[in-house]
Amino acid sequence: MIKIDYDLENLLERKPILLDSQLISGLISGKTILITGAAGSIGSEIVKQVAGFNPGNIILLDQAETPLFLLDLEMQAFKSHINIHIEIADVSNKASINQVFKKHRPDVVFHAAAYKHVELMENNPSQAVLVNVMGTKNVADMALRYQVGTFVLISTDKAVKPGNVMGASKRVAEKYIQALHTYITEGVKDSNTKFLITRFGNVLGSNGSVVPVFAKQIMPGGNITVTHPEIKRYFMTVKEACQLVLDAGAMGRGGEIYTFDMGKQVKILDLAIKMIRMAGLEPETDVKITYVGLRPGEKLYEELLTDTSKMLPTHNKNILISRDACEDYDYVAKSIKDMVRHSKKYNSIQVVREIKKLVPEFISANSEFEKLD
Repeated sequence: MIKIDYDLENLLERKPILLDSQLISGLISGKTILITGAAGSIGSEIVKQVAGFNPGNIILLDQAETPLFLLDLEMQAFKSHINIHIEIADVSNKASINQVFKKHRPDVVFHAAAYKHVELMENNPSQAVLVNVMGTKNVADMALRYQVGTFVLISTDKAVKPGNVMGASKRVAEKYIQALHTYITEGVKDSNTKFLITRFGNVLGSNGSVVPVFAKQIMPGGNITVTHPEIKRYFMTVKEACQLVLDAGAMGRGGEIYTFDMGKQVKILDLAIKMIRMAGLEPETDVKITYVGLRPGEKLYEELLTDTSKMLPTHNKNILISRDACEDYDYVAKSIKDMVRHSKKYNSIQVVREIKKLVPEFISANSEFEKLD
């Protein structure tokens, strides 16, 4: 295997997006910040960026023991001036999440904990609902109960017109956050908590993403596997993604969905060819490219906005705000209750059927689910 440090910004085919840090400092400095999914690719970068704005406390929450342990070691340099707390907990366990909030009383919550791999969630829709939906509801409900100032859900472009269970589960999570915001603004619930959503494309270099997979496959006489010659994706760096999360939390008033203007979608084939040449090799001559077919639930391209989204300007031309129509809180909460009930019985067909009731634009690209009502 050829080892090469790929310059991720060169792979973007656009200029990297930089944000103003003054707003973010006001959100974080001296505050208690909770990051769920803290040991993951996005979560750990959020942790490092948050640490740079001098919070009083950072709570690192994850259920992955070893990655969390390693992250804690990596944060040693910050422990002289920041209190760092480790919490091993599963977001789908409401009692454990309640204990974390009761103990630490966070001011800001960045909710990054989620299952994100499309193919795995197609085979495990119950787990997608238990973690991505019920887990989000648990953390958001605790944010409301303990009067957190700002809650930011980290979502994905796969939630827009979803073609797979993972994306649809994240759209359900978005709908709950939007409904919760409406619940507050209509005066049904007295709260000052701001609930926000960030939505972005594929993150270059994140765990399990295409760049590290290709990097392992590139070698003389090797073979890169691409699902389809026309498949395209929006891309951003981990740093950009986390800047968006922090900036949204700082500027948001509640109820918005924040996205980046990431330019044109990039062909995965073009990315593979570029990486092969960056390694000093020639496509098809030194490294073969094999098409393996779209995986269950996989679409040829993704979108960042729904057809009914209303766009609002921000202080930064690279940041877009989408306001989607919000649904009744009681209806969304009841739908989630039904989803979770079927998920706990591991009834995949009924779980997907319930998701499609709440997300009718979910047109499954998986033959097993595509004909379900």
